[in-house]
Amino acid sequence: MQSYNILCTFAVPEMLNHMRTLKFLLPSVLGLTLLIACNKELKVNADWKDITVVYGLLDQNEDTTFIKITKAFLGPGDALQFAKIPDSSNYPDKLDVRIEEWNGTTLKNSYACDTVTIHNKKAGDSIFYFPDQLMYYTLAPLNENYQYKLRILNKKTGKEITSQTSLVHNFQIEKPLPFIEMNFQPGLNNQVQWITAVGGSRYQMDIRFHYREALIADTSQKVEKYIDWIVFNNVKPINNLGGQTISNYYPGDGFYNIAGSKIPVNPYVKRTALFVDVILSVASDDLNTYMEVTEPSYTIVQERPTFTNITNGIGLFASRFNNVIDSLRLYPYTIAQLKVNDKTKDLGF
Repeated sequence: MQSYNILCTFAVPEMLNHMRTLKFLLPSVLGLTLLIACNKELKVNADWKDITVVYGLLDQNEDTTFIKITKAFLGPGDALQFAKIPDSSNYPDKLDVRIEEWNGTTLKNSYACDTVTIHNKKAGDSIFYFPDQLMYYTLAPLNENYQYKLRILNKKTGKEITSQTSLVHNFQIEKPLPFIEMNFQPGLNNQVQWITAVGGSRYQMDIRFHYREALIADTSQKVEKYIDWIVFNNVKPINNLGGQTISNYYPGDGFYNIAGSKIPVNPYVKRTALFVDVILSVASDDLNTYMEVTEPSYTIVQERPTFTNITNGIGLFASRFNNVIDSLRLYPYTIAQLKVNDKTKDLGF
């Protein structure tokens, strides 16, 4: 099953929040030390405290649920260097992690999470360690009619961390229809339309363009690649009760602009346009709130509030739903336009 990881990438801002707090407190602390002559040492770092950082998104369309669990850290020296060391943020002992399935006040199932090390993280993805990262996971089937509680127990310390979320329900995409040919005509807008999901508070649309590359000198060496175009990511319904019809548009020019900016010019390769996927993703209310408070501020007020729904820790445990119309063929006009459009004519299509 192909995974569409949309609306799921988050930074961990707690360490930065601690550093901002220190920045504002430091002048006051320095002023105080001038009045107390006998105290000549300044202790910048507070005593260590176990702060558990949790991030997890539930999506019943996915066959695997991943939970990222780390611990906050702060020490003398360069924090960016500490961030690259797995032991700085990983717990030394395996935690007892469970996802419970509830129907009202009735516990239906309790799914234990195991650990797995993912080896495909690349340098530059973040300031944190790579290429390996430890994740907790479960193959539990999820039901949109139930609620889910996360329970994390550190058996060594007895500390318990909890959270809960409901699932975003499935929903219907009315436009574009499956099996049509997608046409991106410069100067024209194309319509997308859907019926909102129960539990959905924010929608994002991505268009994934698949293409094939082959070396001109050796056409037997072929590689299939794709790029993602985020068309919009902040469309919000009147409420999250579902059943509302929403229409939006994506510009034909945008397809060529994105292709021209994301696909590098390479005179040694020939490219073939294959197809596109339309990915309409919806975030739960907590995920939407988290995105709102972590979005860049374009005002003079740069300090943002911290949002978490983790009890006895920080982070986010929420849900999303990815509705995908895949393998849509491209209209012949679009394929021809890739060869002559100012943004894409040098890409070898």
